[in-house]
Amino acid sequence: MAAKHTLSVLVENKPGVLARVSGLFSRRGFNIDSLAVGETEHAEISRITIVVDAEQQPLEQVTKQLNKLINVLKIVELEPAASVQRELLLVKVRADRPIRSQVLETVQLFRARVVDVAPDALTIEATGTSEKLEALLRDLEPFGIKEMVQSGRVAIGRGSRSITAAPALRSAA
Repeated sequence: MAAKHTLSVLVENKPGVLARVSGLFSRRGFNIDSLAVGETEHAEISRITIVVDAEQQPLEQVTKQLNKLINVLKIVELEPAASVQRELLLVKVRADRPIRSQVLETVQLFRARVVDVAPDALTIEATGTSEKLEALLRDLEPFGIKEMVQSGRVAIGRGSRSITAAPALRSAA
């Protein structure tokens, strides 16, 4: 049975690496649900966080093929209970004077914050799990969502261990 899997892929920070990684998923017929990429604490290494809905066996095959890519340094599947996973949401909501206080109450309830104010709208920033952000959107929908953008999921393992620790990575040649 297919399930959502969050992969943390450490790669050399070089042009074309993201295209090769995402292309491998595409060629194998996987739809990527979420993709986020950025530098790590080491400028020469980037972390790609990929969320994919897949069965375990085909996912293992793709992981083995990913490991063969020259610029891939390490792949770790992050289990929800053993990691912190978050997404970012920016949403512009209709909020003229009569309903503004109701919108602000909803923002406070979800521990979100207002990042821009216009006479007839508020732009809200929220971070959290997919479920939290979906719940916020459901509560804001009656006010009128004018525009929104949501990032891909980023995730990091819980505890003091780091997957970017130098001895664990093969040398970047």
